[in-house]
Amino acid sequence: MQKLMDRILPRTKTLKAFLWGGFFLSFLASCSEDPIPVASALNEPEFIRGADLSAFPKISRSALNYYDQDSVSGGFLDLLQKAGLNYVRLKLWVHPDGTEASLAEVDSFAQVLQQRGLKVWLTLHLSDTWADPGHQAPPRAWANASFGQIKDSLYLYLEKLSGLIQPEIIQIGNEINPGFLLPFGDRLNAPADYRALLDTAILACRSASPQTEIMIHYAGINQGALDFYNELSDLDFDLIGISYYPWWHGKSMAALKNTLLALGQQHEQGLVVAETAYPWTLDWYDWTHNLIGLESQLVSGYPATAAGQKAFLGALRETVAAVPQGRGFAYWGGELVPWKGPEGKDASVYENLALFNFNLVALPVQDVFNP
Repeated sequence: MQKLMDRILPRTKTLKAFLWGGFFLSFLASCSEDPIPVASALNEPEFIRGADLSAFPKISRSALNYYDQDSVSGGFLDLLQKAGLNYVRLKLWVHPDGTEASLAEVDSFAQVLQQRGLKVWLTLHLSDTWADPGHQAPPRAWANASFGQIKDSLYLYLEKLSGLIQPEIIQIGNEINPGFLLPFGDRLNAPADYRALLDTAILACRSASPQTEIMIHYAGINQGALDFYNELSDLDFDLIGISYYPWWHGKSMAALKNTLLALGQQHEQGLVVAETAYPWTLDWYDWTHNLIGLESQLVSGYPATAAGQKAFLGALRETVAAVPQGRGFAYWGGELVPWKGPEGKDASVYENLALFNFNLVALPVQDVFNP
């Protein structure tokens, strides 16, 4: 009945119907932990305490043994869910070369998560590989299409997958600072086409999954973020998502707060830090070069220790929660442990920013997911 009412009631920015949960029958063999019952959301949206776990289906094939903070063995998803994790962010590529971030992998993992009561946040890269401010290539199959064909392909693609997965959040594009599906949706050089593609994507998602919240995502803070969302003030979306990594976007929690406050004053959407991370050590375990390894990359007052990592994420959560429209945060790369061992090649550049230490023991930062 609720789903029927969601489809009948008009969708506006102030009238939103939420349909949480959902139960599916298929499981990933690598994620066959027993579901943990959780309370369903009622009328108010739950504060997002999320993590991007996109690589877990691949890592899980190594059959690692994880432990809680007392070194008691437990399943990866069990431990995070017990800590308080409620949203899982998953990247999706259109036609990847392998199984990673493919529709089959993401759909299967989403079913496992939703059966457990975890909410799914689907991140559409709208590319065959990583999309970010420096790379927004269209899928190879769409590259030689006309603009009209791109719009049609985008609509049909999003309508199909939105209806299939029925995520709680669907993110149209990933860090689309310059636009997306370039050169078709070039924000700076073809703003009308960029807007038309966003409108098309929103319409497709609303049509197939009207209860799903729609996010638009920008990387960075300060004036660039304000300008970006001011251009989209009349679009029909629900959540403003920003990436905040201090080594790229500035080492000031005050600047992050000021950006969120300014966005909240100018827009009515909920505000989410969609990506963030912080190191618990500057050491390494596998033989892959780590992304973060210098003292100069750290924020003053937050050392690269287990306590420093927890303090950073705790301060970020408090910053978002203190903003009237603050809706939550997502930690990126929490699953990227050194899963191939100390002699592993091409393993994890994120091993010292994960949510588990090198021995796969849960780090204190997981306490920040507590409701």
